[in-house]
Amino acid sequence: MKATVDAPVLFETRAAGEYQIGFATLNVEKALNALSLDMIDLLYEQLLAWQQDDRVVCVMLQGAGEKAFCAGGDIRRLYDSMCESGEGVNSYAVDFFSREYRLDYLIHCYGKPLICWGAGIVMGGGVGLMSGASHRVVTETTRLAMPEINIGLYPDVGGSWFLARMPGRLGKFLGLTAASLNAADTLFTGLADRFLRNDERSELCDALCVEEWTPDSEQNKEQVTQLLRRFEKSSIQGLPVSPLRQHYDLINRLMDHSYLQQCLDDCLKLETEDRWLQRCVKAFANGCPISAHLVVEQIEKCRHLSLKEVFQQELIVSVQCAAKGEFREGVRALLIDKDNAPQWAPKSLDDVVHSTIAEFYQAPWGESPHPLADL
Repeated sequence: MKATVDAPVLFETRAAGEYQIGFATLNVEKALNALSLDMIDLLYEQLLAWQQDDRVVCVMLQGAGEKAFCAGGDIRRLYDSMCESGEGVNSYAVDFFSREYRLDYLIHCYGKPLICWGAGIVMGGGVGLMSGASHRVVTETTRLAMPEINIGLYPDVGGSWFLARMPGRLGKFLGLTAASLNAADTLFTGLADRFLRNDERSELCDALCVEEWTPDSEQNKEQVTQLLRRFEKSSIQGLPVSPLRQHYDLINRLMDHSYLQQCLDDCLKLETEDRWLQRCVKAFANGCPISAHLVVEQIEKCRHLSLKEVFQQELIVSVQCAAKGEFREGVRALLIDKDNAPQWAPKSLDDVVHSTIAEFYQAPWGESPHPLADL
């Protein structure tokens, strides 16, 4: 089964004895495989069909080209919808985020082994696709980030779930600084499982087709684990140094404050020649103050929620972000006018009041059912 080569997502099944392996390829290479609503719907429908097909025993999700697995969601289309809807409820944002989160939740709960090949750029919505896969592979080119603080959003797509479960205060740091992570960093944070070289992808695909598969999905997941472990043995020497691990103790100290302004003040006092740290501090200092507060609020609120409850809460917050103005201003400054001079309001962390943040947790659809009530 193959889709046309110009489709935004390509689907293929390959024979594996009496069974089949499903391959889903994000196919908008020029846009760094950024997720559109059409792509979300195509993925959801096909992944669901493969999950229900007893012949398909394993799925691999990947991106076309060498530059990116997925650089995020289609932010420009969201921006247009925000301009059209003004300060009211944005129906397109409700549709986009609810269908995206429904797809992410399906991947988290997928009943068969699902390998995500996370090479190149993995940001925002791409992290959402990757984080829930049963087997998450990174390579020497992986550059993963949740840079939403730069555009007046916050780490959604399940970010509230996995940031809250990282070692120490790493989740808080990553959400506030939009830090770029290499393969070693992703392994350290638990965002990835295996490190393979880029040039091993084709060989891995071939190996999947000659495995001795069974009708038992749990056994098949273990077979994928063992297969990836064998591949990793020849790759692991190429694993880069992890800046996140190197600076772990420092990061914990910097983030060890109840007030965000104190965290930022300590970051700004750093005297370092480390460019990675410098970029992290700059992003925190220039990021959206409301987004920074949402990062911390989400980590605290979601620490003890179920995955289903996390996605339900994220939908409320994300739709409110699309209505409140900071998200629109951040996208304008970074992607539309490209002046890199967003006019945040409020302008500082200390100027954000609790009542403002509380508004982001009010369901914008009133008494109507939650769009993700049936997850």
